[in-house]
Amino acid sequence: MSTTPTTRLIIETLLPHLKLAAAYARFLQPKIAALPAKEQGKNFFAAALTDADLAIQNMIEVVLLGSFPEIRFFGEEYESSRNTKYFRATELGLQGDYLVTLDPIDGTKFYIDGHSNYQIILSILNADDFEAVVAISPGENVYFYAFRGEGTFKGTLEMNLEACTPLEITSPKPAILLGWGMNAIAPLLKERYQVIDIATDYSSEIQIPNFNGILSGDLSGAVIKAGKFIDGAALAFLAKEAGYLVTTLDGSTLPPLYTCTNYSLPGLIVAASKSVHQDLLSATQSLLV
Repeated sequence: MSTTPTTRLIIETLLPHLKLAAAYARFLQPKIAALPAKEQGKNFFAAALTDADLAIQNMIEVVLLGSFPEIRFFGEEYESSRNTKYFRATELGLQGDYLVTLDPIDGTKFYIDGHSNYQIILSILNADDFEAVVAISPGENVYFYAFRGEGTFKGTLEMNLEACTPLEITSPKPAILLGWGMNAIAPLLKERYQVIDIATDYSSEIQIPNFNGILSGDLSGAVIKAGKFIDGAALAFLAKEAGYLVTTLDGSTLPPLYTCTNYSLPGLIVAASKSVHQDLLSATQSLLV
């Protein structure tokens, strides 16, 4: 009877391949041409699909099927992948039966437009919570990782896991990122923070912080309408392990993953401190009155 591989073994096995995928993404970015768009979604970021998305997911799928053939796997491009049918399952399992997820290019629109703050995000999910996340920024030669309860670490792409150092963000910039659909609270925050509204402030010419700016110190907080397992929730897990406060939009603790639908947590507040969290919570609560 096969045994479930440990989260560390899974990450250690995949990391060299994720780094190769990062080099591939970096090489391809200047040459990329968008494939026909996905079905029209709620925002133009979700509508972008590139060669890199498909190629990176296929690469990681091959490694997973060759190394851990019984693993559960859900990748963003599961509908387009020829490998999806070979995995035992694509949904969350029982406690201890891990689900690996992948966002091959998080921030596809940033990537297509030549910005450096896109990421490759791989996560390991248990029934109740994340067990591990690796987020690689190919264009910035850095990656972040965390195992549940062990803190978040940062290193360059030349470093192995052991060489990375604990992530410490001592003085994040007084900037707040508002995810898609959260622009209504912007006026309530502008007196105290630089407010970046992803829907209206995005520029193909001038790079603005992405949600991963919470890891680089470019943001003191963020409010997003939903935390997808493959990206927003994964980055929130890294932030939480680094000491950030992470709650739902009403200030509640995050629900167990198995209670969620559509591979997504509800809306999230991520804040560097209690005071920032209170400001963001007060703003979001005003929408509910």
